[in-house]
Amino acid sequence: MGENKPEEAECKGGEISKNALKKRQKDAKKAAVKAERQSQLQFVQQAYDDEDISAGKYGQFGIIRSEEKHEDRVFIHIKELNLNLVDQTIWLRGRLHTSRAKGKQCFLILREQSYTVQGLVAVNDEISKQMVKFASNITKESIVDVEAIVKKVTKIESCTQKDVELHIKQIFTVSPAKAQLPLQIEDASRSVKVEESEGPNIKVNQDTRLDNRILDLRTPANQAIFRVEAGVCKLFRDILTQKGFVEIHTPKIISAASEGGANVFTVSYFKGSAYLAQSPQLYKQMAIAADFDKVFTVGAVFRAEDSNTHRHLTEFVGLDLEMAFKYHYHEVLNTIGETFTELFKGLRDQYAAEIATVNEQFPVEPFTFLDPPLRLEFPQAISLLAEAGVKIGPEDDLSTPDEKLLGKIVKAKYDTDFYILDKYPLAVRPFYTMPDPNNPRASNSYDMFMRGEEIISGAQRIHDPDFLTERAKIHNIDIEKIKAYIDAFRFGCPPHAGGGIGMERVVMLYLGLDNIRKTSMFPRDPKRLSP
Repeated sequence: MGENKPEEAECKGGEISKNALKKRQKDAKKAAVKAERQSQLQFVQQAYDDEDISAGKYGQFGIIRSEEKHEDRVFIHIKELNLNLVDQTIWLRGRLHTSRAKGKQCFLILREQSYTVQGLVAVNDEISKQMVKFASNITKESIVDVEAIVKKVTKIESCTQKDVELHIKQIFTVSPAKAQLPLQIEDASRSVKVEESEGPNIKVNQDTRLDNRILDLRTPANQAIFRVEAGVCKLFRDILTQKGFVEIHTPKIISAASEGGANVFTVSYFKGSAYLAQSPQLYKQMAIAADFDKVFTVGAVFRAEDSNTHRHLTEFVGLDLEMAFKYHYHEVLNTIGETFTELFKGLRDQYAAEIATVNEQFPVEPFTFLDPPLRLEFPQAISLLAEAGVKIGPEDDLSTPDEKLLGKIVKAKYDTDFYILDKYPLAVRPFYTMPDPNNPRASNSYDMFMRGEEIISGAQRIHDPDFLTERAKIHNIDIEKIKAYIDAFRFGCPPHAGGGIGMERVVMLYLGLDNIRKTSMFPRDPKRLSP
């Protein structure tokens, strides 16, 4: 008992057991990794110990220890490098994007977010060959600090900073990256047009990107996409705040599933169950009933839909708004339309550089829109589709192919990628949608589209509790399950309307991308729950 078994016990008939073989392979792998790391450390230590740099005469290099302090170093950003800094000595921190050793010199490209600059380490009276060797052995994606002299050069097409390069005097590794990366940034950054035209180039598939999202997010296009996304949220907040809206924050854990319990995630809640909110709609409407008049919210929305499409996620960011009106729900519809117009102008004027960066990898026609936005009524849409040979019943909903075709027709006829479709059939809208008082088959509801895909669905809500109960019964909804919703209107509530916008979908369609997973930093869908 407790004694080590002899090695022969791991064998049967002279053969190594599977478990023993696995253990040996694992141990060998660990030993190899340890040896590689030790070799790197020995090289660096040897470099410091070499006589030609020990006196401090030559350029310094090595690994920065966490306890080292250099308060005297003032760092600048790569994007700040320009001709005004020529012949000045600067400190800079960046990632090693690529390196190429050639004789007694090594060319480096350093990257910081979306910006790149070329660096040169060359043997001379001040730079040792060991320093050049050290620089050439730094692994891609490692974080490095460099002290360098800024020099003017002929245009460097491969970098964002085209007029200057860095003549490096000192280089230190701050955080080394693994030698073997699951994807190369150059491959993940390649234009889709190049991928299509030049077959031998390596194409990084979507699952590889998402499985290694940290690396994938470092590409210039992704850096730009998520800055545009931040811009959408900022503009949405700023525009609505200027219009007198109040930002509210609504619960994401709710006691009852909305709309009868379809498409919700159930979660354990102490001794009972709760649900993840499909929408903040109930709470937006309660805020209107509480006399906030105009409200919006930015937050997570959860949909338990087994939809594995290019535009569906199980968790996304909802940009929701609700507004009381005085005379007609078009007061709300026009406010939403104006909000989109101002948002599109803000993206065009304030995020042109980011949009151009995305276009370099994912070329697309610029997004077009009208001011004021185009508004069509549902019968007009049916007529346009009929002219194209597609028959839609007056009380039928539009399918996804119908919406895309209609988007192409509208683009050709009106030269806009954004439009509003009003007066949907009552039969295809939720129970809480207000019917059109002038047409019992129509409703006071609307959708808005970008590049032929829906990005907001909204309507005037029924604010009378008795009428709301009646409509729920027509839809065969259990009244007890929505009692809290109906009761919210029993103390008086002004007429109101609103809608919910999918933030990731707006960014995807504005930038002309082909998949919503490109605009979700860490997407969640029926098949993906990590990273």
